[in-house]
Amino acid sequence: MKCVFRELSSYKKELLLIVLTVIGTTMAALGLPLLLTKLIDSAIPNANVELVLEIGSIMIILVAFGLWCGITTSRLSATVSMGVGRNLRAKIFEKVQYFSETEIDKYSASSLITRTNNDISQVQVFLNQCLRIAIQAPIMCICGVILAITSSPSLASVLVISIPLMTVVLVMIAKISVPLSTAIQKKIDRINLVMREKITGVRVIRAFGTIDFETKKFEEINKDYKKTNMKLQRTTNCVLPVLMIILSMTAALIMLMAANQDVNKGIDYTVGEIMAIIQYIMQIMMAVIMLTIVFVQLPRASTAANRALEVLETEPTIKNKETTKDNTKKKGYLTFKDVSFTYPGADIPAIKNLSFEAKPGETTAIIGGTGMGKSTIVNLIPRLYDVTEGQVLVDDVDVRDYDTKVLRDKIGFVPQKAVLFSGTIDSNIAFGDKNSDEERIEEAVKIAQSYDFVMKKEGGFDSPISQGGTNVSGGQRQRLAIARAVVRKPEIYVFDDSFSALDFKTDKALRHALSKETGEATVIIVAQRISTIIDADRIIVVEKGEVVGMGTHDELVKTCDVYKEIVDSQMSKEGE
Repeated sequence: MKCVFRELSSYKKELLLIVLTVIGTTMAALGLPLLLTKLIDSAIPNANVELVLEIGSIMIILVAFGLWCGITTSRLSATVSMGVGRNLRAKIFEKVQYFSETEIDKYSASSLITRTNNDISQVQVFLNQCLRIAIQAPIMCICGVILAITSSPSLASVLVISIPLMTVVLVMIAKISVPLSTAIQKKIDRINLVMREKITGVRVIRAFGTIDFETKKFEEINKDYKKTNMKLQRTTNCVLPVLMIILSMTAALIMLMAANQDVNKGIDYTVGEIMAIIQYIMQIMMAVIMLTIVFVQLPRASTAANRALEVLETEPTIKNKETTKDNTKKKGYLTFKDVSFTYPGADIPAIKNLSFEAKPGETTAIIGGTGMGKSTIVNLIPRLYDVTEGQVLVDDVDVRDYDTKVLRDKIGFVPQKAVLFSGTIDSNIAFGDKNSDEERIEEAVKIAQSYDFVMKKEGGFDSPISQGGTNVSGGQRQRLAIARAVVRKPEIYVFDDSFSALDFKTDKALRHALSKETGEATVIIVAQRISTIIDADRIIVVEKGEVVGMGTHDELVKTCDVYKEIVDSQMSKEGE
């Protein structure tokens, strides 16, 4: 709950007002039994109308004051709890922006979504109740006990039995609910993960006819969550009935003791005193019940807060430098010096001793089999991962010495999986450069060979794009992603297998248009097709993370067996 307390420190004024209004509500509630005693014992028996009106008026004022204090407390509690929730969500979102792929893999996207939404909501609900109840209940208990003992020490002695009994119930409930609360949050993570998989892969599921299998799989996870949640609900639902039984037994015991009062021993309770003591004890017991309800919710809220804190306290493996050792004399120079990289938890390096240089005006292509480390190489350029050994230099400056924003502003990155965001075609292209005008966006779309299909849409550049770009084809998604990189005019272009969904004609036309646009920039291309990279100034052949060949197409055909095999296999397929 440490992160919650940190956020509460910014609401000192509201918290002070909550404490004052809670005290006001409590004092009003505790003052009513005293007035009721005087009304029953003095005013009514003596038919003193003036006294009845006087006491009645004071009671109405107290009720109105208590009501105003209660409403104010509720509004302030809602303001503070919602504000804390909003701040925590914003901080988690901001923190995740700086996570490397390592941290994203550690938590998983579904877990981060659960922590941002469900967990913070749990904290908000608990905090809203806690601010009202956790402050009021102790005050009510302490003042109620003092007034009850003052009114009648003998009748108040019943609390010696009822309060410990309530405490035992509370401890037993807590022992059962704490582990169940932790388990529920993990099961919610699992549900979100499976739902995300099913929604993302719905086309594959339908294509392979596995809808029934996936439905059954989800039902099993859902039933497991239901079973655990029902167990927790049954446990917590027992609290109120048990406490109400204790409360009723306490009231009955007080009435029994009052009925058996011994006048000869000087014990003679008036009706007003009996009513007052019963009300005080009821208020004490209700305060304990309210505390119990908060305490029952505490384990789940605490688990949720700790899960949020875990994200907030995670130190990204990629440390950002606020100042950059920039080399203004060079632009677009990329150097790999003896670079090795091993994924966290892996035993074998994905990249081993890779060295090459790429200059402005040159195109460097990377080719190799699936899983040989091609995408890993280009992910090191914008620091999506940090090298394990060696250096990646941009303009003769180690990428680790850059402010990540400055570094990534130099790069136009098109990932292997083209991702579009909900909005319009225009907003997705402008995502690459917020300062780009309509003319530049249109130019980028033309270079990416997207202009024709964009203009065929009813809204043109204002046509909507759904989340993930699911309302456009794979090839259109790739071309729009390329346009997004082109619009920013970067020093270094990185295309991670970004032409795979294009037909040969579009591929050729796009590369021809790009060659004019990227004439003064450095271009890095990861590709599977020989036709895409055949004109590259440098082709790097990767096999199991190691460079097994480097040179032009003609040189590699003669000197690199791996490259020759790739060429022969593709030529034979085309011949077929």
